[in-house]
Amino acid sequence: MTAPLDLDLEVEAGDWQQEEIAAIEAAIIAALDGALDDGALWDDDAHPTDGTPDEGDGASLLSVAPVIEVGVRLSDDASVRILNRDYRDKDKPTNVLSFAALESADDADAFMMAPDMPLMLGDIVIARETCAREAVEQNKSLKNHLVHLAVHGTLHLVGYDHMVDDEAEEMEELERQILAGLGIDDPYEPIEDEPV
Repeated sequence: MTAPLDLDLEVEAGDWQQEEIAAIEAAIIAALDGALDDGALWDDDAHPTDGTPDEGDGASLLSVAPVIEVGVRLSDDASVRILNRDYRDKDKPTNVLSFAALESADDADAFMMAPDMPLMLGDIVIARETCAREAVEQNKSLKNHLVHLAVHGTLHLVGYDHMVDDEAEEMEELERQILAGLGIDDPYEPIEDEPV
């Protein structure tokens, strides 16, 4: 289990429902627990030699931090479009953006040198309109799609990525496992009546 979570969640814009907000909070907790089980943010020097995490060794930043901090902003397409333009040079809205605070091993080492400090993982921004549109297009419930994107965004904060095939497969498999634990079907299954 991860350290206690301090979730700074703000509804900035959009017609967000309380049920969706609660589901997103649960998804972030499940994603952090799944990442810990998978070995995310392990200190290489303290990691077990067989390459598997050992619950008792306390080597993961996710387990040794006194508190984990994550910022979540629930927003709309207009706000997310500006962020996507300014930070990713893509002048269009997107479903979720993640801004990781720990971008390198040096960042993690700096945290290990101050273990009494909260571990700030970063921020996640979700655009409700894009998510609602995608949910309809993919024949998914909006709530389940939001949960998937919250898991996806959280995994980016702890170092997972999908820029190359091997990393994408690893991240997608972990997402499947986390979502299955939350009772949500594989989000990467082909959409009915769509070519694979």
